[in-house]
Amino acid sequence: MSNDQMSQPVPPQGQAPAWAAQIHGGYKIYGTGDAEVRALNGVTVGFERGRFTAIMGPSGSGKSTLMQCAAGLDRLTGGAAWIGEVDITSLNEKQLTLLRREKVGFIFQQFNLLPTLSAQENITFPLDLAGRTPDKDWMDHVVATVGLGDRLSHKPSELSGGQQQRVAVARALVERPEIIFADEPTGNLDSHSSAEILSFMASAVRDFGQTVVMVTHDPVAAAYSSRVLFLADGQIVHELMAPTRDTILDAMRRLGD
Repeated sequence: MSNDQMSQPVPPQGQAPAWAAQIHGGYKIYGTGDAEVRALNGVTVGFERGRFTAIMGPSGSGKSTLMQCAAGLDRLTGGAAWIGEVDITSLNEKQLTLLRREKVGFIFQQFNLLPTLSAQENITFPLDLAGRTPDKDWMDHVVATVGLGDRLSHKPSELSGGQQQRVAVARALVERPEIIFADEPTGNLDSHSSAEILSFMASAVRDFGQTVVMVTHDPVAAAYSSRVLFLADGQIVHELMAPTRDTILDAMRRLGD
């Protein structure tokens, strides 16, 4: 499927978009002249509310750059990006930081927990930073769902890798963001812990209506999503709905050929 066929319409001004985040005609260019690298090469894509989308592609395909630009962690060289109905390409750094704090959750491969804080303090840290009080019932529900009830007083060094990632997932969910971006969230976990984290992320979409966009190289992880986008050379080259491990592997083989 070509990039033009993948294009999604930009919502009319004043009309709430169907997308939790979107990029239209997105370019990200590093270097100039012979050293120029187009990490994104005219990408147009929308991430639908209440859907779990996985982004796959070989190393250097642009998948992490796409996520970072969609999340407002990096700026496009050309084109436009929205989070909800806000054009983030028009925001200054302070406005962009506030928007990310209010509307976006992040889960990273390295967990990014503060070592001096307990699990509970790490979970509520973004809300504390924003001067907001956690919804106790929602916090209790998230903590119970990720199985951290007896670990809240523990520091990260006292938790396993899987437990630390559960803290990171709970931290992202407790804010009830419009969209969660996850960058290889199970890359440092064993298969059992990975399955637990991915199952919970899928249930957050199914049961809570959360929106999740996950970058991964793992077809098993991508199979937990309901939509897979494949990138190559900074462009979306294929889309797979209702994926399974086998259909993902088949698509990867065909795209590799």
